[in-house]
This record gives sequence, C-alpha cells and structure tokens, in this order.
Amino acid sequence: MARRTKQNNITSPELLAQVNPENKQLMKDFADYLRSLQRSEGTIAAYMSDLEIAFVWNLKYNGNKFFVDWTKRNVVAYQNWLLTENENSPARVRRLKASLSSLSNFIESVLDDEFPNFRNIILKVENPVNQPVRDKTVLSEEQIDGLLGELMNKEEYEQACVLALAMCSGRRKAELPRFRVSDFDDSHLVCAGGLYKSDPIKTKGNGAQGKMLCCFTLAKRFKPYFDAWMKYREENGIESEWLFPDHNDPTKQLSPTTLNSWAHKFSRMLDADFYWHCMRHAAVTNLIRAGVPNTAVQQFIGWADVSMVSVYTDIDADEHLSMFFNEDGIVAQEKKSITDL
Repeated sequence: MARRTKQNNITSPELLAQVNPENKQLMKDFADYLRSLQRSEGTIAAYMSDLEIAFVWNLKYNGNKFFVDWTKRNVVAYQNWLLTENENSPARVRRLKASLSSLSNFIESVLDDEFPNFRNIILKVENPVNQPVRDKTVLSEEQIDGLLGELMNKEEYEQACVLALAMCSGRRKAELPRFRVSDFDDSHLVCAGGLYKSDPIKTKGNGAQGKMLCCFTLAKRFKPYFDAWMKYREENGIESEWLFPDHNDPTKQLSPTTLNSWAHKFSRMLDADFYWHCMRHAAVTNLIRAGVPNTAVQQFIGWADVSMVSVYTDIDADEHLSMFFNEDGIVAQEKKSITDL
C-alpha cells in the first residue's frame, strides 16, 4: 500500500487557544517576516504547523513557557518526547527542530533590540541519528509500463496521462498539475522533436513564486497518453487551460489530494508502495540507463548541481559498470539521440 507519514493529532483549536500569547505573537511576527522575504504561503504554513506542535507540547509539558526563556534542557525534553512518546522518525524530529532553529535565528537577528541576550540554542542539542524508517520503492520500466497499460485498458486516461508525465519529465507531485495543454503543442517541441519544452512552471525554490523553470518531457513516450487524454476531454466537453484541471472547477489545477488518492490506487494495482517521488527516481534512472550523460540529465531535470543525478539514480554499482565493461574490456557505448528515448 502507499506509504503514509505517521499523523498524530497533537494540536487542536482548543489547545492552540491556550498557547502562551507571547509565543503566539512570536509566530505571527515570524510569519510576517517570512512574507517580507517572499517565502511561499505553503512554506509559511509548514513552519507554522511545526511551531504549533512545539508550543502545544510546551503548553502541556513545559509550563507554557515563553520560548525566549527555553533552556537546552527544555529542547532535550521536547526532542525526547517527539521520539519516544510521539513516535516521530529522526528525520521528522530534525525538521521540527529546524523550524524552532529558524524562529530562533529570527529572534536573534531581527528582534535583538527586544531580546539582546537571546541566543539560538536549538542546534546545541545534537540531533538523533537520521536512520531511514521507510523502504524506498524502486519501480522497473516493466512495472510502470504495465501500470500504464492497465490504466489505458480501463479507460482511465487522465490517470495514465499524469503517470506518464511523471515518468517522462521527472517532475515533483506538486508540479505535475501546473502544466498547461499548450505546453504540448508542436511549437514546444525541441531537440529535433525529441522533447517538449514547457513555458516556465513554478518549481521548488525560494520565494513566493518558487523557481520558475522551463520543464522538459520525453515527447515520443508521452504523446500516446497525452493524445488519449485530450481525445477523452474533447468527447466529454472538458475545457481548461490546465492539462489536469480540478474536477469541480476547471479554471483551477488538479488538487494534491486527488493525486494522493491515485497513489493509493496505484499501490494496490502494483502490489507495491507507490508514491509520486519514486517516479522522479525512475525518470532519472531511465535516462542514465539509456546512456544520457550526467550533465545532460542535470539540465533535463533543472538541477543546479550535477551531484543530484547520483542521488536519484537507482542503479547499483555492478549494473552501472556493466554498461561500460564486459569480458572484452571497455564497451563502446551506442550513440542515441533524444528521439530514441
């Protein structure tokens, strides 16, 4: 089944109403500061959610203490509670502490006239060892193609199209609904017709607008699924600029909630944990298997650092080396164009 993040009902409107007013004001000031830096509302909401957890713990177990007066002993107690009582993973604990550290940096650098003696003590307390608690899903091309074929046979053309787009572009879950139909006009074909190049799309990055990026998609592999979905849309009167419009309001993009529900469905169909980020790994891995150089993969995805390619490549050393060596020594690599992929 699709893997799930452990959700604990820590906060509630009733508990948040009892949080120390000074801590509430700190959160408001910090949110205003983040907006002044043009952080996205999604990023700000994530910070506030993490801080609410800390301040509700503080309410229940730490005397509702003003955060400025926290000691390292308090930080240790909070970290221990997250790990042992709330059963959070080490990675989750690190993120929750990082939000407190960011708040501390804000107090130290911006509110220093009010709190001249305040210092960031959060990272003085060593983080728990970051051990993975989930098994990574590595899907083969055969599994992905089989899932696509099953969806097409069931006439689930939208689901097949979004899965194919994830496979052929390597985009994140949040980015998939941001493509427009026009991004796949013939005028957007580049590299001798081998790739679609979209208009700038908001991707992960700093600022309210994120990082605006022209995204590439393997044209030959994606087009059959795109054509099937567009034909279905035409036959059913679905009109929208968005490739995947919201089912209730076609002027809006498909919601992440719908994509999450499809991930659970795909998990059942595959009998394996499916999550959208595994498709980013699959896209990069398929490019490497096809012999695309790391620097070209970097440009395809839009990374600033080529080292990210190895992070997302799910090929062990033996398989990777077998692409270049055999009993005769070095293997000459067959030259392929992007249109072959």
